[in-house]
Amino acid sequence: MPTLFRFLTVIGVVGGIIYGTIFALANFVGPNSREMTVTIGPDKFLKK
Repeated sequence: MPTLFRFLTVIGVVGGIIYGTIFALANFVGPNSREMTVTIGPDKFLKK
């Protein structure tokens, strides 16, 4: 029984670390906004 308890404890700690990392990335890292220009050729507007 101590082996099962140790296994569940390790799984819980690793899961908590992963959850904390995802939470920190979602809340403290923001996206960078920038302008984007895409050139579309005239052949894309022609009907076939």
